[in-house]
Amino acid sequence: MQELPYAHGGPALRARLRREPEDFVVDEILGYEADGDGEHVLLAVRKREANTDWIARELARFADVPPLAVGYAGLKDRHAVTTQAFSVQLAGRPDPDWATFPHAEVLSAKRHRRKLKRGALAGNRFVLRLHEVQGDREVAEARLAAVAASGVPNYFGEQRFGLGGGNLARAEAMFAGRRVDKKTRSLLLSAARSHIFNVVLAERVARGCWNTALDGEIWSLAGSRSWFGPESWSEALAPRLAAFDIHPSGPLWGRGALPSAAAAAELESRIATQCAALAQGLEAAGLEQDRRALRLRADALRWHWFGDDSLELSFSLPPGTYATVVLREVARTAEPE
Repeated sequence: MQELPYAHGGPALRARLRREPEDFVVDEILGYEADGDGEHVLLAVRKREANTDWIARELARFADVPPLAVGYAGLKDRHAVTTQAFSVQLAGRPDPDWATFPHAEVLSAKRHRRKLKRGALAGNRFVLRLHEVQGDREVAEARLAAVAASGVPNYFGEQRFGLGGGNLARAEAMFAGRRVDKKTRSLLLSAARSHIFNVVLAERVARGCWNTALDGEIWSLAGSRSWFGPESWSEALAPRLAAFDIHPSGPLWGRGALPSAAAAAELESRIATQCAALAQGLEAAGLEQDRRALRLRADALRWHWFGDDSLELSFSLPPGTYATVVLREVARTAEPE
């Protein structure tokens, strides 16, 4: 991630992140309330240093239901304190005493009609605390103001690529014929798609056009997975772009013709040729062309200094985006092994 170009001049600070789990706090924003009835229970769970999948399995064990009876909307960081929703299908079974669940704190439990599906959330709220901060505060404040005003490049975070980026080599091996299980296959397909997207975005950041249009642009609609175009720049689009209602987009690679045209399509096709093993593997796997916004807005970005060497940032992001790509524009961070 450090090799990808920055939009606002590069980080002005060095700091330590996640010295303890409470330095990385995530609260899921579902965007809706429990139905109040139904065979599912919608739980709000606060976990500390725990993996989302593991908590889901333990909830199933605690409620004496199959693992498939438990749903959640999104994966949350393990080395953090996070609050998120889980659904548990009880199907006539009585509610266990959720207050005695031993692995996390169940904050609320309300009846619901549907299983939580992946991606069915409005976003996440982050509070990040940096320690041992070194660097120029005045420059850092300017970086933060630029991020608040203009957003950041919407890179996929390093979590997508595995330890040391190893998922890309594993994806190439899979495309060459190595057999993997279904879950691993999904992870490697995501890593391959994410890499091609990041390379396209990196070139547009380097050119200074990650937050403006290219000829033949495909536009991503904020708050949804919808897009439209190709539609080149016009004065009619200006207020929508300024209001973060639309964003330029990049490819989530798959089979079929690129929806973009002209200069946008030329850039994307060239990058796909450079990443031919990954692009061809994704096409052979049957994934269809899709799009992702190139620009990410950190909504309600706030910051506060504590003493001489601690900085707290808070902001909200849409689902499927990464707090670390916001943070990287301001600070180069080190984390415990």
